[in-house]
Amino acid sequence: MRKGRLENRELEAVMARTRRRAASSILSSVASSVVSSAASTPWSSRAPSRASSPTRKGVFPFWALPAEIRLRIYEMVMLSGETIDLHPVNHRLLYPRLGLFLVSRKMYEEAYPVFYRQQTFRLYPYHGRFFHTDRPLLARLPSHYRNLITTLELRLGPGWGAPPKGQNTDPSLGLRDCTSLRTLRIFIEIDPSDTIFAGFRGRNATEETYKHFCVALLLGIMAQAPSLEIVEIDAYPGVKKDAPMVIALKRRVEEHGKKLIWGPLRGWEKEEDEPGLIGLEKALASMGISDVPATASRLVEAMA
Repeated sequence: MRKGRLENRELEAVMARTRRRAASSILSSVASSVVSSAASTPWSSRAPSRASSPTRKGVFPFWALPAEIRLRIYEMVMLSGETIDLHPVNHRLLYPRLGLFLVSRKMYEEAYPVFYRQQTFRLYPYHGRFFHTDRPLLARLPSHYRNLITTLELRLGPGWGAPPKGQNTDPSLGLRDCTSLRTLRIFIEIDPSDTIFAGFRGRNATEETYKHFCVALLLGIMAQAPSLEIVEIDAYPGVKKDAPMVIALKRRVEEHGKKLIWGPLRGWEKEEDEPGLIGLEKALASMGISDVPATASRLVEAMA
């Protein structure tokens, strides 16, 4: 019995060795055929090798670049021509551009001043989802970010019948932290002091109510941000250069010794009635119609 068992074990061992040799022979032949066929094709020299490279690919020496080039790269990645504001799609449009902040502490320290110094930030939210918020974007930013902001935008007109409570210059807004603020861009969408708004101004509101509200905002900004140097005023075509709100804001800017410039949209930096960048006025001017009747001009205002 014992002899029979030994013979069986020897037989199994021999069969196992035979199977291993056969498998090895098959694999060798297949590998040889693949190599030979690849060598015979004209594309063999272009085919990438699947074998692991003996040397590790080098990392781009970003920190070896001059500081000026690194800053330029930050600008190209992060900056856009859009005003930064509270918006529902910031997570898709804005946050991906700020991914540089998360690369390393060193890159964060270099990148975030570029973003906050060169972007324009809207003082009060414009989108309906955040229009009535008590905490505008500026109030949500840490103080060390507010310290770097150089340009703010103040948009006047939306909510003129009942301005949101969040549109104020209380200390909680953080204007006193804006020690680098140099430019305030004021954009006037509408001026409710016009007679066409009679009967629509709300309860106990006069033609000067919203004008006084806007002037108070401007005074609050200038008082809390003494570093402010330039105030830019622009408007839609329905707002004229001699509109009561424009005159009132202009007077306050000049009284506080700030430099006043006119924005490009209306073209007020040119002649008094020269057309701006948009609107029916430009279309009429392009057709050579310079003397527009008063009724037509009034119609343009009403439609705007």
